[in-house]
Amino acid sequence: MAGLPAHRRRSRLNLLFSTLILPTLDTSYLADPRWGGTDAARVIGIWSIIAALILSILLALALFRKTLTEPSQSLSKGAEAALLPIFNTAALVGFGAVIAGLPAFEVIRDGVSALPGGALVSMAVSASILAGVTGSASGGMSIALDTLGAQYLAQGAEAGIDAPLMHRVIALSTGGLDALPHNGAVITLLSIGRLTHRESYGDIFMVAVAIPLVALISVLVLGSLFGSF
Repeated sequence: MAGLPAHRRRSRLNLLFSTLILPTLDTSYLADPRWGGTDAARVIGIWSIIAALILSILLALALFRKTLTEPSQSLSKGAEAALLPIFNTAALVGFGAVIAGLPAFEVIRDGVSALPGGALVSMAVSASILAGVTGSASGGMSIALDTLGAQYLAQGAEAGIDAPLMHRVIALSTGGLDALPHNGAVITLLSIGRLTHRESYGDIFMVAVAIPLVALISVLVLGSLFGSF
């Protein structure tokens, strides 16, 4: 594993923690209200990512200890560099949560839920619009699934649409309009690169909005013709 690129090491560790290590632990205490009254299935994904990142950092420190003259300074610089994207993303996710709590949002939600085209198309359009409104793929997905997920799942089952196909479609559909100019990642990228929206957003739009939308349309067409794949 030491010879693998950093992102592949993290993905292998994430898989290892989420499938082999964390599920074997006793997490019954999570049901207690003091710990949020949740269960392991809701938190193992986050735990495995955090554990994989921590292990990757420790592994990098061990592998490159001879070239790192001041490891504490490297860790300090990394922590400082992480603050900007963390706060930008937190602010934009908070912005999305505020929008989702507004009375006008109910009009948007009811409007997209009534879109024609069948459950698959309606779900894709609604998730895309919600991701665009909130400026967040995860925000759009969570809102769409929390408010309309059960409805779309029932409609899909009624129409004979496979749940795995619906999962792929909603994952793709939130990865297009989420990258509109107010997206946290876009703002962070431009801030780090010391660029303006006028200078660079055209390129970002093609890569992060136009191409994902084309991919979504392709999956919708293929899924409608051949089902899950």
